[in-house]
Amino acid sequence: MTPVHPPAVPHSELADTVLARLTAVYPTGADAVRAESAAAYMKGVAPFLGLYTGARRELSRTVLDGTAVPDEADCTAIALRCWELPEREYHYFAVDYLRRHVKRCSSGWLPVVRHLVVTVSWWDTVDALASHVAGPLVRADPGLKSVMDSWIEDDDLWVARTALLHQLRWEDATDTERLFAYCLRRADHPDFFIRKAIGWCLREYAKTDADAVRDFVERHRDRLAPLSVREALKNL
Repeated sequence: MTPVHPPAVPHSELADTVLARLTAVYPTGADAVRAESAAAYMKGVAPFLGLYTGARRELSRTVLDGTAVPDEADCTAIALRCWELPEREYHYFAVDYLRRHVKRCSSGWLPVVRHLVVTVSWWDTVDALASHVAGPLVRADPGLKSVMDSWIEDDDLWVARTALLHQLRWEDATDTERLFAYCLRRADHPDFFIRKAIGWCLREYAKTDADAVRDFVERHRDRLAPLSVREALKNL
């Protein structure tokens, strides 16, 4: 179940600096026409400023120029405060920042990731959080695998999708037993985003061990959704 109370936002002078710069700099590149188009493409999950990705990242460099390396509290404050802002590009900034500094965060940071996953949820932030933030945290501390075991059972489809995708970049380090078990556990899930994620994580692991994925799909084709099978075998 989703926590009732979000994580507390810690005091962070770095976050004060970054958020002040961010909310001054990002609007300078706003484009109302593109904002409307982007919001429609993302099914109205959030309003947009209308920044192209390249332009947004250039503005981000301006925001972060000369700033200190963050600690865990700084990462928490920046992420949570960005998520409180309505426009989606601020969430993208937070995701990019976390991808860059995830090694600054400890195992105890996973509840913050969960809060971000279940708040203003859509694939554009969830997938990056899964593979580039949750994944590295779990890989650094194998004890967190048990947390993923609970996430795969979660009623929130985005939490379950995060569990499916957290090993997406692990290659030879992939816990194959868990990967396949997670796929089977949610194989009958009715939602497109879960079925797509099953196929995606299998397709990605096939780049490391194509025979294992092919054998798994063939043995369990009767349980896997056609979408999952198509995605898994797309490049085989």
